[in-house]
Amino acid sequence: MNQSQQSIPELTVETLARSFFKEAAGYGFQQIDYIRFVNLLLDCSMDNNNGSQQKMSEHVKEIEQPINNFHLTNLPIESERLFIRSYNPNEDSELFKTWLNDEAGRHFLLSQVTAKTQEFEELVADDTNIIGVITLRDSTPIGSMAFLHYDSYQKKAELRKLIGEVNMRGKGLAKEATKLWIDYGLTVLGIKKIYLNTLNTNIRNVKLNEELGFKIEGILRNEVFFDNRYHDVLRMGLWKD
Repeated sequence: MNQSQQSIPELTVETLARSFFKEAAGYGFQQIDYIRFVNLLLDCSMDNNNGSQQKMSEHVKEIEQPINNFHLTNLPIESERLFIRSYNPNEDSELFKTWLNDEAGRHFLLSQVTAKTQEFEELVADDTNIIGVITLRDSTPIGSMAFLHYDSYQKKAELRKLIGEVNMRGKGLAKEATKLWIDYGLTVLGIKKIYLNTLNTNIRNVKLNEELGFKIEGILRNEVFFDNRYHDVLRMGLWKD
């Protein structure tokens, strides 16, 4: 690698390695299998270095392009496929009860500080929490975006996201809604630092968050006891200069 190329941060490499190790161990990898895998990975890297570098360069340029096609005033805000409006307790409270029943919903409510699941009513009642409802263009609610612990003096907040409707997951809607919500936070709310804490340390989740502009800040090992086992907590942050 020449010196002009920026290496991937050590914490990112460690996170990806730990994620692969957990998945591979479940698949039945033994020590010899890891050695064979690393050798094959190095071979692939050398064979495809030139082509992959060009594709990565194009990908980075695409990511770095500013998101300027969103109408950002007060809520609601909109993107190509979605709206995000304010939470309305009269319309949305029963819907949230359904969304928050599965694992993704319980993660939305989990406090990584106290390692306890919060009550949704407490979350909504807290004036430092800003809750948005994601809807399709036909106004069908499908999930939620949130800024928790919004600090107007420190200009920072924690990001939470949830696609509550299971049949709407895996369609790129979470990424689109998160881009829209981040722009709303940076542009309208004046936030300088957006951070997230997640139990999901798999490669796909890390890559998705990096594509949204987040960088790994640290890994808290065995930080949260949840679903009868300990989980690492991955801390990622996005800073607006």
